[in-house]
Amino acid sequence: MRYKLICCDVFSREMYDALLKSSNNVFPVFTMKMSHEYPDRLRELIQKEIDNTDPDIFSHILLGYGLCGNAIAGLKTGRIPVVIPRAHDCCTIFLGSKQSFKKHFGHRPSCRWTSGGYMQDGDYYLRKSEVHQFLGIDMSFEELAEKYGEENARYIIETLAPKDDSDKQVVFIETPPYEKFDLKKRAETEAEKDGRSFESIQGDTRLLEMLVNGDWNEEDFLIVPPYHMIEGVYDSDIIVKAVPAGNPDE
Repeated sequence: MRYKLICCDVFSREMYDALLKSSNNVFPVFTMKMSHEYPDRLRELIQKEIDNTDPDIFSHILLGYGLCGNAIAGLKTGRIPVVIPRAHDCCTIFLGSKQSFKKHFGHRPSCRWTSGGYMQDGDYYLRKSEVHQFLGIDMSFEELAEKYGEENARYIIETLAPKDDSDKQVVFIETPPYEKFDLKKRAETEAEKDGRSFESIQGDTRLLEMLVNGDWNEEDFLIVPPYHMIEGVYDSDIIVKAVPAGNPDE
């Protein structure tokens, strides 16, 4: 199979490993990490890549993103189906599943975390966005309810409101491409300087490998049919859904 991959370069090393193991022919395009800080711009970049993909060459377009500051919400497919992991952000993708995310972060949603992908360019050791900023949500309950509905607004508030000292913790998600570097030690040292507790957990490249291998089960992935649009659901399981967008040629 021939796929086009559009992916954040925070996954670049993990993704290249997955591509080397895959039997599929995948053409990768990467966007700069931290692009989620400007979700409208990121959405525009991804949409252009989708629109410029030749349906006579590629059978599917793969997206290496979560909702990412709502940058993915609003993307529209043309003739080619789009496949995306069911993930709020890259933390779930680094951990390999929604279940792993709930296990490690469900009780501390405001916990700060980082990974080799965020540190590899000598940047600040922490991912800079808070969770609510990363999801593109910095509104009152009333504003959230108006935009997403009361049930979703209540879920968002309950999930993102700090309930403990988790914002004083740092978690390093370790993935194989960075095990030979000293980034985990650097993160621990920086955390100690900032007066934060440190924890390292093992990541899992499962979702990235499944994405490029064409192993798209409904639990972990959304397959967006042609002429549909991606919408956010903002729960802990479905996360994204596809709605009809209409065929402009009809």
